[in-house]
Amino acid sequence: MKILVTGGAGYIGSHTVLLLLTNGFEVVVLDNLMNASIESIRRVEHLTGKKVSFIKGDIQDKTALTSLFNEHAIDAVIHFAALKAVGESSTIPLEYYQNNVHGTLCLLEVMANLNINHFIFSSSATVYGGENAVPYEESMPLGEASSPYGASKVMIERVLKDLAQSNLDFRAVCLRYFNPIGAHESGQIGEDPKGIPNNLLPYVAQVAVGKRERLQVFGDDYSTQDGTCERDYLHVMDLAEGHVAAVNWLQKNSEFTGVEAFNLGTGKAVSVLSIIKAFEQASQQKVPYTIAPRRHGDLPAFWANAEKANKQLGWRATRDLTQMMTDTWRWQSNNPEGYPK
Repeated sequence: MKILVTGGAGYIGSHTVLLLLTNGFEVVVLDNLMNASIESIRRVEHLTGKKVSFIKGDIQDKTALTSLFNEHAIDAVIHFAALKAVGESSTIPLEYYQNNVHGTLCLLEVMANLNINHFIFSSSATVYGGENAVPYEESMPLGEASSPYGASKVMIERVLKDLAQSNLDFRAVCLRYFNPIGAHESGQIGEDPKGIPNNLLPYVAQVAVGKRERLQVFGDDYSTQDGTCERDYLHVMDLAEGHVAAVNWLQKNSEFTGVEAFNLGTGKAVSVLSIIKAFEQASQQKVPYTIAPRRHGDLPAFWANAEKANKQLGWRATRDLTQMMTDTWRWQSNNPEGYPK
């Protein structure tokens, strides 16, 4: 199979591309490099000994998308390309809806025109909103998302469901994942956000390596064990394995039509302060922090029930918190400034 990976040069995308290649798939990557580096693809090629067809472009460019699909015989699409910061989405919501929702519509329109019907969507636990009880289960209704980022994921999931009802050949998997962290065990690829990190662990790692002075912890008065937010953190390589499992599931279940959702998480919630402590132990570096006001859009705590993915995809998160921290530190200490600019 030949897989198009949109946003494939990014953090989760590059790790997934690596695993697709090692599992025998051909890969085409489309990325505008807004929050990614072409160096990640070069390193993936070095680690795997295989070539990636890379196209610099945007999912909102339907002419470029059409040319790409006409040039490459794409069998399935894994769609990562999106803006992804919860806090930032509340300050620039129009950019999030334009990029995430409109961009996905452009991609789906071109796929429909060319009769390409296999789609794996990078969704999020934020689609459950604040009203569903934890742990989140796929049978729960889509919630009222607490941020424009989450709302964009809810909208896209609804679009996919409507599209599947109108086209019985369309087959999609929504992978609702929680908080990916860690890096490839080689230390060669990892998370390299441009500018100030919006996610916790890359900020922690940059403080530990001396790139930033201290971390801000947004709120210590939540109704959690230590007052800080709790999240279901999973290793990015476990997450990447979930995408390969989803591709294999679509291949194997040829009779399936419609949209199926799967949670990808560990089923355990870990607090911000626990992450800091675990990282300090793994890196032997001090991570100074201050308590800041709560951040708009953050929920106190959520985690996954991932049994459906285990039973149907044959997937389970296997890497523990210590490995997540150790692999993150290996990546950051080997690449203190991230990928070469």
